[in-house]
Order: sequence, then structure tokens, then C-alpha cells
Amino acid sequence: MILGFIKNVLINAFEILNGASLWLVISFILAGLLHNFLNAGRLMNMLGNTKISSLIKATVAGMLLPICSCGVIPLGLGLYYSGAFLGPTLAFMTATPIINPAAVLLAYGFLGPQIATVYLVCGLVIPLIIGMAGNRFAGPELKVQDIEDAVETVKLENSQRPGLAEKLWSGLQWGFLDLGLTVSRYVCFGMLLAGLIITLVPAAFIQKYLGNPGLLSIFSIAVLGGIMYVCAVGHIPFIAALVASGAAPGLAITFLMTGAATNFPELISIYKLIGKRAAVIYFSVLVGFSFLAGYLTNAQTHSRPRFPIS
Repeated sequence: MILGFIKNVLINAFEILNGASLWLVISFILAGLLHNFLNAGRLMNMLGNTKISSLIKATVAGMLLPICSCGVIPLGLGLYYSGAFLGPTLAFMTATPIINPAAVLLAYGFLGPQIATVYLVCGLVIPLIIGMAGNRFAGPELKVQDIEDAVETVKLENSQRPGLAEKLWSGLQWGFLDLGLTVSRYVCFGMLLAGLIITLVPAAFIQKYLGNPGLLSIFSIAVLGGIMYVCAVGHIPFIAALVASGAAPGLAITFLMTGAATNFPELISIYKLIGKRAAVIYFSVLVGFSFLAGYLTNAQTHSRPRFPIS
């Protein structure tokens, strides 16, 4: 029995890793290229501050990238260690997995205009709120210490004008060997924890819980979604089927928001590579406002006829 349980945990963890592996590889490549090709001084001017405009830029940039919450880890950390402040970094890491053009189109097609509009608004507003909280409540982790010296070093290296092939190879080395090896340790550990959660909390339990409109259920599903791995694009049809079967729309939205935006690998990576306070800010604000979004969604749709989930 114990061996069977361990086998199921490993299988679930491997399935999550398999689903995220392509995005992780793409993110390592993009992070390496951004590290070498994006002008460090310009990046600091754009995202290396606490301005609202920087949060908006980070959120919009994240919305345009259809990358999951595991794949966004290298990109977010790459921005942070290249000069972006904590607020824009967290806003980017929230917006990227929650909302993107494909997810929005699917939401309007499967969930209908009312729920999809709530989803779209939350995908725009919650990253900004998390970014503002990151800038407001951060301590020393607001920015990488001595980043100005690092920028000067990058400028000096750029002044030597290395060839395109050299910059490309150097960027890939940084993306896979420096950032990749560091991040992968925490991602793999987080995958095992996520596999454990999925094994302990089967899909049938989630379906039953999503049909309960109580406040406790909304908060619980927000926490559950916050530690599980959920792909927004892949799970929108699943969420739509639950809503059509009678699940409370607010619970479905809350689960999709928290599930898409974060999971164990991401939380562990933020905790280890940025700081405990950053992880607490990210998780607590996301869960809190996803809970609020679910509550308000249910309040607006309480008059709809409901049917029990079979």
C-alpha cells in the first residue's frame, strides 16, 4: 500500500513536470537571452523602481506570454536579478500564467461573458495589487543588493562588443547552467510536493468541493489552488464543465486564479531565491484577493439555478 502510494506520487509529479518541461526549457532560453541582450540600464529604468507605471508594464508584458506558472519562474527571477524591483517581478510572475490571449478567448468561449469578464478583470487587477504589496512591504529583498555594480559590469562587457554568436552562447550558458541549475533544484522538489497534494486530493474531491457555495469552501479552494499546479489554458474547459454541472461560479474562478498563478515549485523558488517575505506577500495577497473575487462572483450570480454535481 505504501509503495503504491509512493508510486502514485511519483507518477503525478512526473506528469506535472512533463507538462511544464517545455515551458521551463523555453523560459531558460528566454531568460538567458534577456540577460545578455536586454540593456541592463534600460531595464532598471523601466522596472527598477516602485512606480505604478512599472507595475503596469510588467503586467502587460506578462499577459502577452502564454507560459505556465512553472515556466515563468526562470523569467521572473531573470528579471529580478537583472535589476527589476520586487513589485514588478511579482506582478509579472502573477500575470503571465493567469491571463494571456489564448486563455481569454477560451474563457469567453467556454465560461460565457459574465464569468470570463470577471476572470479578465482579476487577471489585470490582482497582479497590480500584488506588485504594489511587494513594493510596499518588501525589506532588503525589494531589489538585488549591489545591482548597480552589476549593471556597470554589464555595461563594461557590452562596451567590448562581443559577437552575436558569443552573446547567444553566453546567454544560453547563464540561462541553463547558472539560473537553470539553481532553479531546477527547487522546481523538482516542488513537483514532488505537488504530486503528493494531487495524490491526497483527487479530482473527485475537488469537483465535490467546487459545488459548495459556502465561504469556507471559497477560502479553502483558494488555498488548495495556490499550492496545486493548474494550467489556465488547459483547465478552462474543465472549469466550464464543472460550472455547467452546477459548481458555484465563484469557486471555479477562485480555483482557476490561484491554481494558475502559483504552485509549490514557484513558491519554493521565490522563498529560496528572493526571500521568505516575498513568498508570503505573493501567496497571501493572491489567495486573499482570489477569495474576494470568488465571493463577489457568487454574490452576483446567486440567483442562477443550481444543479447538484453528479
